[in-house]
Amino acid sequence: MEEGFDPVHAPVSVPGEDGGDPGLEAVAALILAEDPAGRRFAATIRRSIDVLMDGQHTGRFRWDQLYKTEKAHLGTLVEINLQREFGFADGSRMDYSIAGSDVDCKFSQRLGGWMVPPEAHGELLLVVWASDEESAWSAGLVRALPILLSPGGNRDGKRTLSLEGRRSVRWLFKDAPLQDNLLLRLSPEDIAAVFAQPTGQRRLDELFLRAQRRPISRTVVATVAAQEDYMRRIRYNGGSRSRLQHRGIVILGEYSSHCGIAEQLGLPLPQAGESVSVRLARRRPHHGDRPWAELDGERWTVALPQDPEESVPKLPEI
Repeated sequence: MEEGFDPVHAPVSVPGEDGGDPGLEAVAALILAEDPAGRRFAATIRRSIDVLMDGQHTGRFRWDQLYKTEKAHLGTLVEINLQREFGFADGSRMDYSIAGSDVDCKFSQRLGGWMVPPEAHGELLLVVWASDEESAWSAGLVRALPILLSPGGNRDGKRTLSLEGRRSVRWLFKDAPLQDNLLLRLSPEDIAAVFAQPTGQRRLDELFLRAQRRPISRTVVATVAAQEDYMRRIRYNGGSRSRLQHRGIVILGEYSSHCGIAEQLGLPLPQAGESVSVRLARRRPHHGDRPWAELDGERWTVALPQDPEESVPKLPEI
């Protein structure tokens, strides 16, 4: 974050002659009514990044693995996918028409780095920032008044927001959570061990062994499996669930029964498209008051390092 930029104390609208900006507030009200918690916004940004990475076909999962031209394309993907998600009409001069106002969508991987072309001066901007490394995103509105733009510009006449302009952003969502890219959180040793496996199935097995108790998204599974039928590689009947069963590993999905088990064991609850693996052991006296769940009439708890591996019952798939 830039020095001197304090979004927490930013004014809620750009001051005009009447002390407010009704057009900006009308756009803000509509977006917040459509997506009060920002879940649709966050999912759209996550999807845009994942489409650009195309991990299933390229094996890429880090920003520095993209070509320069690909990085420049992310803003276009975010703009297009937000319009699809919310059904924004085309603007007459800018990208969208929202609540009767033209709105230009600007994306930057650097907070405050949005480039404003001359034709957008005086228009409303929907400014979006996201970082896969930080698992965070922000979105806000600001009117691109000349007094809020930097004095300089590039060869195309594009200018950035000045310090006062950045302070004038009306934040809709600030530092909101972005679904985590687990492959960015694993150690280099774990990543090397996963991708050293010769087949997609064995890579997934290794991933579920090494990334226990952490949500693993569908996109991560696709990147590691590198196959069209990647979700089949998790299931029983030859997938990781059955291949790791003898080692005490269960892989919980978004089934309600699986979420109930995760809750009983104190594990993260798998959200849509997520999986959580964990090694279990039959509950014994040395486990004390550790939480447990019943499987096939027996009590199982999260295994301690000293617990031997033992085959775990098949999970219900309802």
